[in-house]
Amino acid sequence: MSSTSDTEHETVQPPRRTQEQRRNATKARLVQACVESLCELGYQRSTISEICTRSGVSQGGLFRHFPTRLDLVIAAADDVRHKQFEAFSQSLGLLGTGTLEDCLLLVRAACRAPMNGAWYELLVAARTDPALREQLAPLLSEYHDQIAAFARTLPAVQYLPEGQIELVALTVVHLFDGESVAAAVNPQPARDDARLELMLRWLSGE
Repeated sequence: MSSTSDTEHETVQPPRRTQEQRRNATKARLVQACVESLCELGYQRSTISEICTRSGVSQGGLFRHFPTRLDLVIAAADDVRHKQFEAFSQSLGLLGTGTLEDCLLLVRAACRAPMNGAWYELLVAARTDPALREQLAPLLSEYHDQIAAFARTLPAVQYLPEGQIELVALTVVHLFDGESVAAAVNPQPARDDARLELMLRWLSGE
């Protein structure tokens, strides 16, 4: 009769998280809750109380990681910027070289991604909020620099004259940003498709 060793009955416990890991996990929950609140409720209604409720973190816990609401909001904006750029880069990478139409469709999809609504909320709020504008401006500038640098690597736009790739890329982003905001209020898919065709003709020189 065989006996079962005690070790066979032992449950393997996962390693305990370090203090830094716990801190990073809490910050990530707060940032995610802030992004979701900005998208769903807007800037003004994304209060500390709302974000704490969504994240399950106390107000004291929030302020241990983010001294002010503005600090948390800026961290949320930076998180959206990073994830949007990463998602776009990966999607385009899956296409290989990618046609001009592929690139435009991906930019449009990125602009209409739900989490990008957090950017739009903050941009509108920053127009009349000097403190928010001061903090958001460097992030937006960095985001645009990333977009311009990435656009210079795309085979689909290498035919453009020297210095125009960055201008075209940012013009396309701004156009789709505006289209996304308008579509949330008054969707017009047929007109949006026609706009895309018009852009393709313009950029192709037809």
